[in-house]
Amino acid sequence: MPTLNEVFSTLSVRRRYEVWFLRLGLADGGGAWWFRYLLMNPGRSGCANSPQGQPIQVWATWFPTGATPQSFIQGFAVSELNLSGKAQVPLHFQAGENEIGENYCRGALNVDGHHLKWNLQYQSNFKVILSSKGWIGFSRTPHSDAVFSGEITLDGRRFAGDPLGFGVQGHNCGYRHRNFWRWTHAYFRREGKPASTLEALVYEMPLGLVFRKAVLWHDAKASRFGKLREVRKAREEMHWEFACTSDDGIQLDATIDGRGPSLHRLPYVKTNCSGTFEVSNNSLASAAILIRGANDSVETLETSTGAVLEMVG
Repeated sequence: MPTLNEVFSTLSVRRRYEVWFLRLGLADGGGAWWFRYLLMNPGRSGCANSPQGQPIQVWATWFPTGATPQSFIQGFAVSELNLSGKAQVPLHFQAGENEIGENYCRGALNVDGHHLKWNLQYQSNFKVILSSKGWIGFSRTPHSDAVFSGEITLDGRRFAGDPLGFGVQGHNCGYRHRNFWRWTHAYFRREGKPASTLEALVYEMPLGLVFRKAVLWHDAKASRFGKLREVRKAREEMHWEFACTSDDGIQLDATIDGRGPSLHRLPYVKTNCSGTFEVSNNSLASAAILIRGANDSVETLETSTGAVLEMVG
């Protein structure tokens, strides 16, 4: 059975990125962590003209509540990579002390005098393919309502717990990055009930088309929304509002707010090695959604720090 983490690329591919990522909001509300295991243009050894163009990269970003995020990025040669084969299950990606599998990851980075280590396990009840466009790319979510346990240490400061935090583990791939995209994932903890999640994605496609989709996991049921109407999209303010209706008659209104000190902007290298572009990410965003059921029921879900909002272009 597919796990949604299986590798799509081969090490001979000259133009393609593939990334496995995690967003983990700490259970105590103290902040969030963002980890990325990246494969880029392995057949041409990345982008040699860019300082951030190594073919294998491991990223870690710490989003402390109320303070400026810190990013740590380390690159590796293709010869240092141990990767499972295309479409093989289970996933295995290892470069040095950094490794990710189906339901665990670990790592150790030494960047600019900072020392970071992590050892995490995670489990979930829901997975979904958000987008699948063949060679153009895909967006998969193997763990949508992920619960994380384990520990992270940064310069001697230790974060540990069971659970340690909550969030998402995703898997994306593409021939190139899209010229614009808006993506969010929100994790709603509910007292005495299973967690709910909302994931939404909008991006440009060839021939002037635009991909739009949202998926709600609520009360152990998935609702898919294909006609997403954007009410407001403001990248500089990191604010996104949209409304949509599912095939089963559920109406949803969402407001995602990524303003504040946790807003982080980082350059991503283009897969054609022509330069970089800026990605805005806030992994401590707030989210509020209003759900109107087919039977006229109304429910509101809110989180002050449990969402991630990413906007480009």
